[in-house]
Amino acid sequence: MSTPTNEYRRTNIRRPRDIYQGLDARLFALAGWLARGPGNVGLMLAKAEQIDKEAPAWASLTDGVLKSRLFDLKEQFRRRPDRSEGLVPKALAALREAAERHLGMRPYTVQLAGSLALYEGYLVEMATGEGKTITASLAAVIRGWAGLPCHIITVNDYLAERDARWMAPLYRFSGLSVGCVTGPMGRDARRDAYRMDVTYTTNKEIVADFLRDRLWLGNLQNAGRRQISALLGRQAEIEKGLVMRGIHYAIVDEADSILIDEAVTPLVISHSLPNDLFLEACEIAHAVSAGLERNADYTVDERRKEIELAPRLSDRLGKLVEQSGARYRGLGGYMDLVEQALTAREFFHRDHQYVIQDGKVVIVDEFTGRQMPQRTWRFGLHQLIEAQENLPLTPPTETLARLSFQRFYRFFHRLAGMTGTAREVADEMWTIYELPTITLPENRPSRRQLFPSRAYADSQSKWRAVIDEVQMLHREDRPVLVGTRSVKDSESLSRRLDALRLPHRLLNAVRHREEAGIVSLAGAPGAVTIATNMAGRGTDIRLGNGVAGRGGLHVIVAECNESSRIDRQLFGRAARQGDPGSARLYMSLEDEVVRRFIPRPARLLIGAQLRGRLPGAGLQATGAARLAQALAQRLAAARRRSVLRMDTWLDDSLSFARRDIV
Repeated sequence: MSTPTNEYRRTNIRRPRDIYQGLDARLFALAGWLARGPGNVGLMLAKAEQIDKEAPAWASLTDGVLKSRLFDLKEQFRRRPDRSEGLVPKALAALREAAERHLGMRPYTVQLAGSLALYEGYLVEMATGEGKTITASLAAVIRGWAGLPCHIITVNDYLAERDARWMAPLYRFSGLSVGCVTGPMGRDARRDAYRMDVTYTTNKEIVADFLRDRLWLGNLQNAGRRQISALLGRQAEIEKGLVMRGIHYAIVDEADSILIDEAVTPLVISHSLPNDLFLEACEIAHAVSAGLERNADYTVDERRKEIELAPRLSDRLGKLVEQSGARYRGLGGYMDLVEQALTAREFFHRDHQYVIQDGKVVIVDEFTGRQMPQRTWRFGLHQLIEAQENLPLTPPTETLARLSFQRFYRFFHRLAGMTGTAREVADEMWTIYELPTITLPENRPSRRQLFPSRAYADSQSKWRAVIDEVQMLHREDRPVLVGTRSVKDSESLSRRLDALRLPHRLLNAVRHREEAGIVSLAGAPGAVTIATNMAGRGTDIRLGNGVAGRGGLHVIVAECNESSRIDRQLFGRAARQGDPGSARLYMSLEDEVVRRFIPRPARLLIGAQLRGRLPGAGLQATGAARLAQALAQRLAAARRRSVLRMDTWLDDSLSFARRDIV
């Protein structure tokens, strides 16, 4: 039902504040440090233990009485959504009992503490396997009772659909409806899902739907204007193209991936714009770039992934353009496209940054290893990669709307998140999103053995060592999960294991359809699983019969990732919920992050020491890798700050024009 209040909520967003500078920034940072202090962890755990003590009283109730009590709580939260903090412990005690009866799962004390923290707006770090799904659901029920839009946002369609279906009995028993929005769904199905009290969806889908709604509304983004239009009989026309009922509260799963790693990636709404002149120019630029030599015609900045053309190249290119009869935007436009063609050659490689499927270039997310089939690179880069692969060039697109994920999540009135790796980005989470981080202990003490890293001078030596360890553990009937950084490396390792007739399963951006099934079997006796960084985030790896007695799952991280958080995520696949397990990192001086950020003379020196097996060489190599990761993260953080400055500039600029436009 459309009421003035509902119409206001539909497009009401929180206007992001400016990022503090100078002394203000230091004081704000101090506030963040206090907000995530160890005392807050103790407070959450103490509250959870008090809830635990009330369990017998709730366990004695019949289903009918328990449901009646939950509905009473729902009414109280709906009447006083912003003044109900005192009811939260009572609500969690009731919901815990409901979860045990209708889901067959009894939340641990640590999970109750996590739900409290999510309700209060924390970024909660919980170790892999600690049960983040039900932790989020308990908090979502309480927020859903308020009658305001509540979203749980995760990393892929499978998890959104699975979790909504899995938690549905709890929501229904608590008097709430639940739905999910996934990529293949049409407009009507999306509208129905967003009308539910709690909606599960993915990062990409919610931002895309938000932008599409804003585009549809145009100058009717202001609730007052919509009310006037409704009085003029245009309500049905307005409703026809809208799917969302607004954004208010969100719990972001895998928050470090969504709010940090993907933060600067813009979600772009566009449509094809046939432009034969542009495609012709791309073909010419690709042909010209094929004749250019590195260090002679252009230089490469490996660290920043930038190309700089030699000044003398403009005359040469001008003659080539003149001879070709090209009709594009003059010499400057061709220079830009040649630079993009060289960027494609130097930094974008098949089975690393993209894969070819059904004759099309499909982007691969370097942090998750997952395909992003609906995304394209801008400024001709996508077409030049197609030319690089001898594929037909797709028409360019015209941007209708774009929004960085970083900016979008700052629009929420209330935001919370959870992940297995948050400590490393705690400062940034506070600075950008005002999310204080809290690290909860594991329900059972960890039994994970983290073996010393092994370093090699070259990648071939490293892969031989990885294969030796896989063979040894397979003979012991222990399961092994090998995490690789690229599709190419995963396929190469798979071929080597095939040659050794060692059975294994392969999971990457090309072979992703059975992700959950492959990962769920990765703990079987003697199982060998090769996976890119996707590694089934959100899917538990349960140990098969007898595996615990042999040492549990062993995880091999086969290359340093740009972020040490991703290494730690992979380590976290082993030894969940007190199970035994182990992990080891293998690295070489030819790993991409080391090659990009450690100078060549230093790599040659350390490499010679490794080959000579000199004392301390391994420590120097792993130290260089950690330094490379730190430098990579510093550069990535600088890019995020740049996007943040641009977002702030956009807000300031739009405030003088149409403030309701996003």
